[in-house]
Amino acid sequence: MRRYELMLVFRPDAPDERLSAIIDRTTRQITADGGQIVKVAPWGRRRLAYPIDRQREGSYHIIVFEAPSPAISELERSLLITEEVLRHLIVRQERPAKALRAGADSGEDGDEALLPSAEDEVDEDDGQERIDESESEAAPAATD
Repeated sequence: MRRYELMLVFRPDAPDERLSAIIDRTTRQITADGGQIVKVAPWGRRRLAYPIDRQREGSYHIIVFEAPSPAISELERSLLITEEVLRHLIVRQERPAKALRAGADSGEDGDEALLPSAEDEVDEDDGQERIDESESEAAPAATD
């Protein structure tokens, strides 16, 4: 079986009960087709990069699972006909041998490293000095 990551973007106006029912139905479909759920992580509401069906925000959820390849097409078909799902994306995760060995040696569960964090991305310190534009000695911005 291969490991997959499913990202679901739901309509922001959909009730929470309906979203939980869709996620529950999706996980049941995965397990019924011989798969196994690794992790379900709600990311919450986030702004979309571009409007989809006149919606500017979406409720994001990620499901990491293992399943045989033929089960994926049926899962995608059911997500395409669900009205509350704005977008979905299923990506096959590659398991690098080095990362698997490191997780096995330390006794840690490697699933945490494979799931992206739901927290906002933080700029890492890459050794470059940052200049705050509000304190810049450059010409002031034009004002009307």
